[in-house]
Amino acid sequence: MLDGKTIAITRSKDDASEFISLAEQNKAIPIPLPTIELVSKGEKIVDDFLNLVETENPDYSVFLSSKAVKILFDTAKNIGNFEKLQLAVANTSVMSVGPKTTESLKSYGIKVNHEPQNYSSVGVGEEFSQIHAVGKKVIIPRSGASNSFLKELLNKIGIDVVEIHLYDVCAFRDTTQWNGFRELFSQNKVDGVIFTSASSVRGFFEIMLKDYEKSDLIDRLSKLALVCIGPFTSEELKKFDVSYVVSETHTVAGAFDAMKSTLTA
Repeated sequence: MLDGKTIAITRSKDDASEFISLAEQNKAIPIPLPTIELVSKGEKIVDDFLNLVETENPDYSVFLSSKAVKILFDTAKNIGNFEKLQLAVANTSVMSVGPKTTESLKSYGIKVNHEPQNYSSVGVGEEFSQIHAVGKKVIIPRSGASNSFLKELLNKIGIDVVEIHLYDVCAFRDTTQWNGFRELFSQNKVDGVIFTSASSVRGFFEIMLKDYEKSDLIDRLSKLALVCIGPFTSEELKKFDVSYVVSETHTVAGAFDAMKSTLTA
Protein backbone atom coordinates (compact mmCIF):
# COMPACT_ATOMS: atom_id res chain seq x y z
CA MET A 1 0.00 0.00 0.00
CA LEU A 2 1.01 3.61 -0.59
CA ASP A 3 -0.60 5.03 2.53
CA GLY A 4 -0.93 8.78 2.10
CA LYS A 5 1.61 9.07 -0.73
CA THR A 6 0.80 11.92 -3.12
CA ILE A 7 1.29 11.01 -6.78
CA ALA A 8 0.67 13.24 -9.80
CA ILE A 9 0.11 12.11 -13.38
CA THR A 10 0.44 14.30 -16.47
CA ARG A 11 -3.14 13.84 -17.60
CA SER A 12 -6.40 15.69 -17.15
CA LYS A 13 -8.94 14.35 -14.65
CA ASP A 14 -11.12 13.06 -17.52
CA ASP A 15 -8.21 11.03 -18.89
CA ALA A 16 -6.91 9.86 -15.52
CA SER A 17 -9.79 7.71 -14.26
CA GLU A 18 -7.74 4.49 -14.34
CA PHE A 19 -4.86 6.13 -12.49
CA ILE A 20 -7.17 7.68 -9.88
CA SER A 21 -8.80 4.29 -9.28
CA LEU A 22 -5.42 2.55 -8.87
CA ALA A 23 -4.18 5.27 -6.51
CA GLU A 24 -7.29 5.11 -4.33
CA GLN A 25 -7.14 1.30 -4.18
CA ASN A 26 -3.59 1.66 -2.85
CA LYS A 27 -4.49 4.42 -0.35
CA ALA A 28 -2.51 7.01 -2.30
CA ILE A 29 -3.59 10.59 -3.08
CA PRO A 30 -3.89 11.11 -6.86
CA ILE A 31 -3.35 14.47 -8.57
CA PRO A 32 -4.24 14.69 -12.27
CA LEU A 33 -2.32 17.46 -14.05
CA PRO A 34 -3.67 18.59 -17.43
CA THR A 35 -0.32 19.21 -19.09
CA ILE A 36 -1.07 19.49 -22.80
CA GLU A 37 -3.86 20.67 -25.06
CA LEU A 38 -4.67 19.18 -28.42
CA VAL A 39 -5.58 21.70 -31.08
CA SER A 40 -7.36 20.13 -34.03
CA LYS A 41 -6.33 21.22 -37.50
CA GLY A 42 -10.03 21.66 -38.28
CA GLU A 43 -12.71 20.09 -40.42
CA LYS A 44 -10.34 19.61 -43.36
CA ILE A 45 -8.67 16.63 -41.62
CA VAL A 46 -11.57 14.38 -42.61
CA ASP A 47 -11.46 15.29 -46.29
CA ASP A 48 -7.67 15.06 -46.24
CA PHE A 49 -7.86 11.56 -44.75
CA LEU A 50 -10.52 10.42 -47.22
CA ASN A 51 -8.58 11.85 -50.16
CA LEU A 52 -5.40 10.08 -49.06
CA VAL A 53 -7.26 6.78 -48.72
CA GLU A 54 -8.64 7.23 -52.23
CA THR A 55 -5.38 8.27 -53.89
CA GLU A 56 -2.91 6.13 -51.92
CA ASN A 57 -5.13 3.06 -51.41
CA PRO A 58 -3.46 1.97 -48.12
CA ASP A 59 -3.61 -1.65 -46.99
CA TYR A 60 -3.51 -0.73 -43.31
CA SER A 61 -4.55 2.14 -41.08
CA VAL A 62 -2.69 2.53 -37.79
CA PHE A 63 -4.07 4.43 -34.80
CA LEU A 64 -1.54 5.38 -32.12
CA SER A 65 -3.84 7.02 -29.55
CA SER A 66 -7.47 7.23 -28.52
CA LYS A 67 -7.16 11.00 -28.95
CA ALA A 68 -6.42 10.63 -32.67
CA VAL A 69 -9.43 8.31 -33.02
CA LYS A 70 -11.75 10.71 -31.19
CA ILE A 71 -10.64 13.83 -33.04
CA LEU A 72 -10.95 12.21 -36.47
CA PHE A 73 -14.30 10.49 -35.95
CA ASP A 74 -15.95 13.27 -33.93
CA THR A 75 -14.97 15.77 -36.62
CA ALA A 76 -16.48 13.48 -39.25
CA LYS A 77 -19.71 13.29 -37.23
CA ASN A 78 -19.87 17.07 -36.94
CA ILE A 79 -19.62 17.58 -40.72
CA GLY A 80 -21.87 14.66 -41.71
CA ASN A 81 -19.09 12.47 -43.09
CA PHE A 82 -19.05 9.82 -40.39
CA GLU A 83 -20.32 6.86 -42.42
CA LYS A 84 -17.97 7.67 -45.30
CA LEU A 85 -15.01 7.78 -42.90
CA GLN A 86 -16.16 4.61 -41.17
CA LEU A 87 -16.29 2.79 -44.51
CA ALA A 88 -12.90 4.13 -45.62
CA VAL A 89 -11.22 2.90 -42.41
CA ALA A 90 -13.09 -0.43 -42.48
CA ASN A 91 -11.78 -1.06 -45.99
CA THR A 92 -8.26 -1.18 -44.54
CA SER A 93 -6.83 -3.64 -42.05
CA VAL A 94 -6.86 -1.70 -38.78
CA MET A 95 -4.04 -1.76 -36.23
CA SER A 96 -4.37 -0.16 -32.80
CA VAL A 97 -1.38 0.60 -30.58
CA GLY A 98 -3.09 -0.72 -27.44
CA PRO A 99 -6.27 -1.52 -25.47
CA LYS A 100 -7.48 2.04 -24.85
CA THR A 101 -7.16 2.94 -28.52
CA THR A 102 -8.86 -0.34 -29.47
CA GLU A 103 -11.81 0.44 -27.21
CA SER A 104 -12.09 3.90 -28.73
CA LEU A 105 -12.14 2.48 -32.28
CA LYS A 106 -14.77 -0.09 -31.30
CA SER A 107 -16.95 2.69 -29.88
CA TYR A 108 -17.07 4.18 -33.39
CA GLY A 109 -17.96 0.82 -34.94
CA ILE A 110 -14.46 0.00 -36.21
CA LYS A 111 -13.17 -3.57 -36.01
CA VAL A 112 -9.53 -3.81 -34.93
CA ASN A 113 -7.56 -6.51 -36.76
CA HIS A 114 -4.20 -6.15 -35.04
CA GLU A 115 -2.96 -5.01 -31.64
CA PRO A 116 0.72 -5.47 -30.71
CA GLN A 117 1.75 -7.14 -27.45
CA ASN A 118 4.08 -4.22 -26.77
CA TYR A 119 1.85 -1.11 -26.66
CA SER A 120 4.25 1.29 -28.37
CA SER A 121 5.64 2.34 -31.74
CA VAL A 122 8.25 -0.40 -31.35
CA GLY A 123 5.42 -2.87 -30.78
CA VAL A 124 3.68 -1.69 -33.95
CA GLY A 125 6.89 -2.35 -35.87
CA GLU A 126 7.19 -5.81 -34.31
CA GLU A 127 3.60 -6.62 -35.22
CA PHE A 128 4.13 -5.60 -38.85
CA SER A 129 7.26 -7.76 -38.99
CA GLN A 130 5.28 -10.75 -37.75
CA ILE A 131 2.45 -10.37 -40.24
CA HIS A 132 4.88 -10.09 -43.17
CA ALA A 133 3.61 -6.76 -44.51
CA VAL A 134 6.62 -6.00 -46.72
CA GLY A 135 5.51 -4.01 -49.77
CA LYS A 136 2.25 -2.91 -48.14
CA LYS A 137 1.11 0.68 -47.57
CA VAL A 138 0.06 2.16 -44.24
CA ILE A 139 -1.81 5.36 -43.35
CA ILE A 140 -1.22 6.83 -39.89
CA PRO A 141 -3.42 9.69 -38.61
CA ARG A 142 -1.53 11.30 -35.71
CA SER A 143 -0.22 14.37 -33.90
CA GLY A 144 1.72 17.09 -35.66
CA ALA A 145 4.21 16.89 -32.76
CA SER A 146 5.06 13.25 -33.49
CA ASN A 147 8.62 12.22 -34.18
CA SER A 148 9.69 10.28 -37.27
CA PHE A 149 10.66 7.07 -35.44
CA LEU A 150 7.71 4.89 -36.49
CA LYS A 151 7.76 6.03 -40.11
CA GLU A 152 11.49 5.31 -40.36
CA LEU A 153 11.06 1.94 -38.61
CA LEU A 154 8.30 0.82 -40.98
CA ASN A 155 10.24 2.08 -44.00
CA LYS A 156 13.17 -0.13 -42.92
CA ILE A 157 10.84 -3.11 -42.77
CA GLY A 158 9.78 -2.33 -46.34
CA ILE A 159 6.43 -0.67 -45.68
CA ASP A 160 5.32 2.54 -47.38
CA VAL A 161 3.97 5.07 -44.86
CA VAL A 162 1.53 7.93 -45.41
CA GLU A 163 1.09 10.21 -42.38
CA ILE A 164 -1.66 12.75 -41.83
CA HIS A 165 -1.45 15.22 -38.94
CA LEU A 166 -4.79 15.71 -37.23
CA TYR A 167 -3.82 18.07 -34.43
CA ASP A 168 -1.04 20.06 -32.81
CA VAL A 169 0.04 19.91 -29.18
CA CYS A 170 0.70 22.86 -26.86
CA ALA A 171 1.21 23.30 -23.11
CA PHE A 172 -2.05 23.49 -21.15
CA ARG A 173 -3.00 27.14 -20.86
CA ASP A 174 -5.44 27.36 -17.92
CA THR A 175 -3.12 26.21 -15.14
CA THR A 176 -5.44 27.19 -12.26
CA GLN A 177 -6.11 23.44 -11.96
CA TRP A 178 -2.43 23.14 -10.95
CA ASN A 179 -2.78 25.32 -7.85
CA GLY A 180 -3.21 22.42 -5.41
CA PHE A 181 -0.20 20.64 -6.88
CA ARG A 182 1.86 23.84 -6.84
CA GLU A 183 1.19 24.33 -3.14
CA LEU A 184 2.07 20.74 -2.21
CA PHE A 185 5.12 20.77 -4.47
CA SER A 186 6.42 23.97 -2.86
CA GLN A 187 6.09 22.28 0.55
CA ASN A 188 7.87 19.11 -0.65
CA LYS A 189 4.68 17.12 -0.09
CA VAL A 190 4.55 15.44 -3.53
CA ASP A 191 6.03 11.93 -3.58
CA GLY A 192 6.02 11.10 -7.27
CA VAL A 193 5.08 12.12 -10.81
CA ILE A 194 4.11 9.83 -13.70
CA PHE A 195 4.88 11.24 -17.15
CA THR A 196 2.66 9.81 -19.90
CA SER A 197 4.15 11.21 -23.12
CA ALA A 198 7.04 13.23 -24.49
CA SER A 199 4.63 16.13 -25.08
CA SER A 200 3.48 16.00 -21.46
CA VAL A 201 7.11 16.21 -20.29
CA ARG A 202 7.59 19.36 -22.37
CA GLY A 203 4.29 20.79 -21.12
CA PHE A 204 5.10 20.02 -17.48
CA PHE A 205 8.43 21.82 -17.62
CA GLU A 206 7.03 24.76 -19.60
CA ILE A 207 4.40 25.28 -16.91
CA MET A 208 6.64 24.68 -13.89
CA LEU A 209 9.53 26.81 -15.17
CA LYS A 210 7.23 29.83 -14.85
CA ASP A 211 7.38 29.29 -11.06
CA TYR A 212 10.93 28.03 -10.55
CA GLU A 213 14.44 28.56 -11.79
CA LYS A 214 15.52 25.49 -13.71
CA SER A 215 18.18 24.45 -11.19
CA ASP A 216 15.72 24.79 -8.30
CA LEU A 217 13.07 22.79 -10.15
CA ILE A 218 15.53 20.01 -11.02
CA ASP A 219 16.70 19.92 -7.40
CA ARG A 220 13.14 19.56 -6.13
CA LEU A 221 12.28 16.88 -8.71
CA SER A 222 15.41 14.91 -7.79
CA LYS A 223 13.80 14.21 -4.41
CA LEU A 224 10.69 12.67 -6.03
CA ALA A 225 10.03 9.32 -7.67
CA LEU A 226 9.65 9.98 -11.41
CA VAL A 227 8.21 7.35 -13.74
CA CYS A 228 7.98 7.45 -17.54
CA ILE A 229 5.32 5.40 -19.30
CA GLY A 230 7.71 4.40 -22.10
CA PRO A 231 11.00 5.01 -23.91
CA PHE A 232 10.00 8.10 -25.92
CA THR A 233 8.76 9.79 -22.77
CA SER A 234 12.04 8.95 -21.04
CA GLU A 235 14.07 10.33 -23.95
CA GLU A 236 12.37 13.68 -23.42
CA LEU A 237 12.80 13.60 -19.64
CA LYS A 238 16.47 12.71 -20.04
CA LYS A 239 17.04 16.23 -21.41
CA PHE A 240 16.29 17.68 -17.97
CA ASP A 241 18.96 15.75 -16.10
CA VAL A 242 16.72 14.07 -13.51
CA SER A 243 16.61 10.44 -12.36
CA TYR A 244 13.62 8.38 -13.41
CA VAL A 245 12.31 4.86 -13.91
CA VAL A 246 10.82 3.60 -17.19
CA SER A 247 7.75 1.39 -16.94
CA GLU A 248 8.30 -2.10 -18.38
CA THR A 249 4.68 -2.19 -19.56
CA HIS A 250 3.82 0.98 -21.46
CA THR A 251 0.39 1.53 -19.94
CA VAL A 252 -0.99 3.59 -17.05
CA ALA A 253 -1.28 0.42 -14.96
CA GLY A 254 2.31 -0.51 -15.80
CA ALA A 255 3.54 2.98 -14.90
CA PHE A 256 1.60 2.87 -11.64
CA ASP A 257 3.19 -0.48 -10.76
CA ALA A 258 6.62 1.03 -11.44
CA MET A 259 5.77 3.98 -9.18
CA LYS A 260 4.53 1.66 -6.45
CA SER A 261 7.73 -0.41 -6.62
CA THR A 262 9.86 2.73 -6.48
CA LEU A 263 8.04 4.28 -3.51
CA THR A 264 7.94 1.05 -1.50
CA ALA A 265 11.50 -0.11 -2.25
